[in-house]
Amino acid sequence: MGAHQADSNRKLIGWLVAGAIGMFGFGFALVPLYDVLCEQLGINGKTQSTAAVYKPLTVDTSRTVTVEFMSHIQTDMPWQFVPEVKRMEVHPGELVRTNFNAKNLSLAQTLGQAIPSVSPGQGAAYFHKTECFCFNQQLLEANADAQLPLIFYVDPDLPESISTLTLSYTLYNITDRGYVGAIEQGAAK
Repeated sequence: MGAHQADSNRKLIGWLVAGAIGMFGFGFALVPLYDVLCEQLGINGKTQSTAAVYKPLTVDTSRTVTVEFMSHIQTDMPWQFVPEVKRMEVHPGELVRTNFNAKNLSLAQTLGQAIPSVSPGQGAAYFHKTECFCFNQQLLEANADAQLPLIFYVDPDLPESISTLTLSYTLYNITDRGYVGAIEQGAAK
């Protein structure tokens, strides 16, 4: 192999290493870019992660929106988790309260976290939670049950083309994921 060939191979290896580093950096940056894009376009069904402030709105009694509630449990979560009602008709601007019911079916204290999503994704920007169990981790003693409150309103500016919103929660078991402080605080109560 000549000097020219060795030099050519070094250049090729340099370009391949630079390309691999560039792809890794691009892949690493995709998550925050995706979140920003979804937030700006109002897609992906992400809801706000903090409580909205309800300012008394004019309730649009001429229109009703169907709100459906769904619940999902990750396979390692030993809870029952169901909405109190499967669907309700609401007027845009109306402040509405409902609950999800949870029961710890295990013999141990368990910590859970619910992650919400709204579909269609364009409707997420118009679905506002003023109180939600999803804003905090939920701690349940062995065999205990709880009503988990949800207070929300649908913005009157919801496009007319959207007549149904589906609010779905996925409940995750976070007991063994470094949240010991929260469990100890819950046990001290």
